[in-house]
Amino acid sequence: MLHAVAAAAPSQAAAAAGQARDGAGAVLGYAPLQAFGLGGITIGAMIAALVVLVVAWVVSQLLQRTIARYGGRGGGVSQPALYTVSRLAHYVLITIGFLAAMNVAGMPLSQFAVFAGAIGVGLGFGLQAIFSNFVSGLILLFDRSLKVGDFVELDNDIRGVVRAINIRSTLITTNDSIDVLVPNSEFVSGRVVNWTHGSNHRRIRVPFGVAYGTDKLLVKKAALEAAARVPFTLATDDDRRPQVWLMNFGDSAVEYVLAVWLTEEAARRNAAIRAAYLWELDTALHEHGIEIPFPQRDLHLRSAFGRSGDDALALLRGQAPGRDDDQAPAGAEASLPREERARLARNDAGEDTRRAIEEDAREAELREQQASTTDAGAPGTKGASDGQPD
Repeated sequence: MLHAVAAAAPSQAAAAAGQARDGAGAVLGYAPLQAFGLGGITIGAMIAALVVLVVAWVVSQLLQRTIARYGGRGGGVSQPALYTVSRLAHYVLITIGFLAAMNVAGMPLSQFAVFAGAIGVGLGFGLQAIFSNFVSGLILLFDRSLKVGDFVELDNDIRGVVRAINIRSTLITTNDSIDVLVPNSEFVSGRVVNWTHGSNHRRIRVPFGVAYGTDKLLVKKAALEAAARVPFTLATDDDRRPQVWLMNFGDSAVEYVLAVWLTEEAARRNAAIRAAYLWELDTALHEHGIEIPFPQRDLHLRSAFGRSGDDALALLRGQAPGRDDDQAPAGAEASLPREERARLARNDAGEDTRRAIEEDAREAELREQQASTTDAGAPGTKGASDGQPD
């Protein structure tokens, strides 16, 4: 009897396993879309299609990381070109993965054509803007009129560095570390100022005014000294040296412009750079005793409150007419301690720009170190490099 029980146990286990396989097969073979004429698409086929999509996405991520690691090595590699290759490779792999998933799922080409027609109708109604932004993003990647790393200025006074060109929008980071998402179609159909499209060196014009009667040569000397004090001036003694232009004779001032070529790093920070030059201009003009005027109007008072002359002026001052009291003494000129004056005399805009440039340089150096560390830690990298001739 014991032998009979022992023989029955494996048969029962085999029967349970067979029932489990039959149940799993029934679930995987179930066609939930049979009512829509897609009886060939089963649960198992949908799971396989999902696996294909995941594999395509993982391969795309690995390829993008490899390209980014290659770009981190430096050596004169064009970062915008690598970014374009990375994005295009991502789109191609995802498209191939989607088509392969449709094939694995068992969707017939005729049904796929119907599905594509439905997508076309959707594009004509609700998805038109999304499709337009996607095509505009591809145009930007191929046209290269806008690249990752460019400093751009939009119509609504937004300035920043292009960080990424995605499917729907482009990410711009301003100098205040504010991320702005701009639809790709705006770069294709709108007006965009690209400060670093053809060259990384740019010239800015800083307007200022001085009082009438000031020697223009002294004004030029003070402005050139101010430009030399700012560390972002490209050069001081060649074709791109700073220049001082007399632009206009205004109502209250003689108007000048300080035209300065900027270094590559400073060309991406227009507002802070202008503030740095204005700060040094004010310092240099005061050192040379040059007056910075303000709008003035001369008022000739003939009579007031039935009085004229000194009596009218006395009434306006709140004094009794006929008195010879002098004007109220002006308050003593405020003076600051030397330490506080030295602390307040710092050029905040210049220091902020210099700090931002140093941070960008440290981040670039850190990326290069990480890329070198990753390459050194990769299996077989050292042996392969040792086998190559110098």
